[in-house]
Amino acid sequence: MAREELTRLNGNGNGTCGEDDCPNVYRTASGSIVVQGDMSDAFTPPQGEGLVEIPESVLREAVSAPGW
Repeated sequence: MAREELTRLNGNGNGTCGEDDCPNVYRTASGSIVVQGDMSDAFTPPQGEGLVEIPESVLREAVSAPGW
């Protein structure tokens, strides 16, 4: 899935936070959520899964996104 197919739920999306590589929350066309953030080693997830860490402020901004 390409990033262009996702709806960004936080930030302004114009690349001002390091060429779009800052922590982000996206919604897919099917309604699921994709989270981009720093890799976390809090625990070992099951095979095929991964952990990312994002600031609380990023998640709060995403939750308040219009239409969500």
